[in-house]
This record gives sequence, structure tokens and C-alpha cells, in this order.
Amino acid sequence: MTPDLIRVFGRIGLLSFGGPAAQIALMHKELVEKRDWLTEAQFLRALSFCMLLPGPEAMQLATYAGWKRHGIIGGLIGGGLFVLPGALVIMVLALAYGAYGNLPVVQTLFLGVKATVVVIVVEALIKIGKRALVRPEHLALALGAFIALFFFALPFPLVILIAGIIGALGQPGEAVAQVVPSGTLRRSLGVVLVGGLIWAAPFAVIASIESSFLQDIGVFFSTLAVVTFGGAYAVLAYMTQEVVISYGWLTTPQMMDALGLAETTPGPLILVTQFVGMIAGMAEGGVTMALIAGALTLWVTFVPCFIWIFAGAPLIDWLDGRPRLRGALAAITAAVVGVIANLSLWFALHVFFAEITTVSIGPLQTIRPHVASIQPLTIGLAAVTGALLLWRHWSLPLVLLISAALSLGTSIASGLI
Repeated sequence: MTPDLIRVFGRIGLLSFGGPAAQIALMHKELVEKRDWLTEAQFLRALSFCMLLPGPEAMQLATYAGWKRHGIIGGLIGGGLFVLPGALVIMVLALAYGAYGNLPVVQTLFLGVKATVVVIVVEALIKIGKRALVRPEHLALALGAFIALFFFALPFPLVILIAGIIGALGQPGEAVAQVVPSGTLRRSLGVVLVGGLIWAAPFAVIASIESSFLQDIGVFFSTLAVVTFGGAYAVLAYMTQEVVISYGWLTTPQMMDALGLAETTPGPLILVTQFVGMIAGMAEGGVTMALIAGALTLWVTFVPCFIWIFAGAPLIDWLDGRPRLRGALAAITAAVVGVIANLSLWFALHVFFAEITTVSIGPLQTIRPHVASIQPLTIGLAAVTGALLLWRHWSLPLVLLISAALSLGTSIASGLI
């Protein structure tokens, strides 16, 4: 049993490029079509459940499939092998970036990556918007979330909380749902308790060595792990604001480079957190601290994903019958569209203009570009990558390579490097 699990989920992990849609399609082919490990109904119900949870739904679906096949050991194999290949690639890329990222040639190549990132986020906005904005009130929630974030700089968790409350209150009373056996509920609560202790274990070590940097890394990415509704794009703006402005671990260009690199690797996009943790660790204490910070980031980011599945999977039928819960999550998904719209505009302004000013007037707090600092090259690169990705539907790695090559060639021809 176990060798089959390792072989199948190892293959899924190695081939899991292209974002959640491609990853879920790959799992459907491997687990439903080629093998009878899940029925079509089980797969769809599990996917619906995973989309309600914070964290990467594709990784959690792999964890569920492994759990369904061989219990907790199977879940650890399924989810672990989905993450491991991408995590190893990110580790190598982060170390290389930390060593060579400041070279002019490398910075020029990443200019093309940054231009492509703007298009990537716009593409995510379009896809999620089509799925989430099915009713007028959902559009209102998306617009409200955008205004709250871009014009008033409200905290991302607060915006998500308000959206969830509005969605829950907008639903009728609870439907009669399946009664959960007390033994099942006790086991789920036990999983949450034990899993929470395992999740928090590294903090005991951090306290013993009195590292305020590692404590900040652990607390921040732990918080991020429980508010990641709607996928990684939903929290990127919040993460960028915190790591750039509040902590000063990375610069805005470095954050965009991190996203561009994470898009080209297998596994969930939320692995961008590992890259951020490693770059911050390298600045704090060299390669050793980078490896420690990266490992800590991976731990606090993904351990909760296993907890949600192992505790919640036995309760899928019960959760499916709670209309207020589903209403809250639908509202959060709608608000995420506004969150990603804020991220799109925020990234675009920082890529297309060299100088950005923060504007504060009473409760209003936003950013304003200096028109004279416009960057024609990045706008042109974004136009090319937009045409290739949104119109021609070329593969993302190829488009990133073309954009980086165009940036380098243009800079050489212009005598900039």
C-alpha cells in the first residue's frame, strides 16, 4: 500500500506545475480516472471541502486522498510529497538568489519577471472573479474589500472577518444536518489539540535560544496560515505589506521576484512564503539562518493544512449541511476578488513607476505614483506577456523566459548594462 502511495503522490508532486486548476486536474486523472482510489462524487465533495479551508486547496486535496486511502500515514505521504519537490527547488532558488540577485544582469532578467507577475495576478483576478461573483451582493463585497484595502489600508484579516460575518448573517437558519457521532467529534477535537501542540513545538526551541527574528518569522507565518482563504494571491498583498513595511525583511522588488520564481516551480504557490523566509534569514544571519528560517516557515505554513484535513475530513457531511458556514465562505471568496484587485493595482504601480508616494488624509491612506517616473520598458514587457498569457494562452514558464530575455536584450541594446 505505502509504496504505491509514494509512487503515485511522488509523481503528482513532481508534475504539479501550473497552479491549482492544473494540479487538481492532474490529481483527478491519477486518482479517479486511472485508479479507483476516489469516486467522482468523493473527489468533488472533497474538493468542495478543501476550498472552504484556509491554505492551498490542491495540497489539502492530496492530503485528503492519501488519508482516505491509508489513514493519517497516507495523508502525510499525499500532502508531504505534494509539497516536497517544490520546497527543494525553492530552497535552491532562494540560496542562488541571495548570492547573485544583486548582479546587474540578474536584476535586468528579473525586470521581465516582475512585468509578467503583474499579468499573472490579473489572470488570477479574472479566473477567481468568474467563479466567485455569481450574485450582486458578491460584487458589492468585492468592491468593498478593494476600497477598504487600497484606500484605507485596513488589515487583511479584518476585511476577511467582516466579509465572513456578512455572508453568515445573510443566510437563513441552519438546515437539519447529519448528526455527528460523539466519538467522531472527540477524535476530531483530539486531532486539533495534538496537531496544535505539534504545530507550536518549534516555538519551545526558539524560546530556548532567544531568537527574536525566528520568533517573528514563526508568529507571522503561523498567522498567515490561518487566514489564507481564497489561495495564495489573496494574502500576497497583506504578506508584502508586513514583510516590506512592518518587518523590513524584503523590498517590494524582491517580493515580486519571489512570486515570479514560485510560479515556475512545482507545488502550491504558497511556497512563496518559504522563499521570503529564506531571503529574510540570509539577510539576518547568512546561509545557516536562511535554511533554519525556511524550514520554520514551511513547518508553520503546512502543518495546519494537515490538521484541517485530519480533523475535518470525517465531518464533511456535517459541514456540508451548514448553510451559514457556506454563506460565510462564499462571502469571503467574493471579498478575495477585491483583495486580488488591490494586489493587481499595487503591483502594477510599483512595477510601472519608479517612485511611489504614500498619501494620508484623515482615515484615507493610499499610494500615488509619480507620473514622471513611468517605466516604458516594463509597460511594454507587460503588454507582450499579457498578450501571450491571456490571449495566446502560452505556458507560463515559456512566457517568463521570453520576458526575461526581452528585458535583457533591450537593456543591452540601450547600453543600460
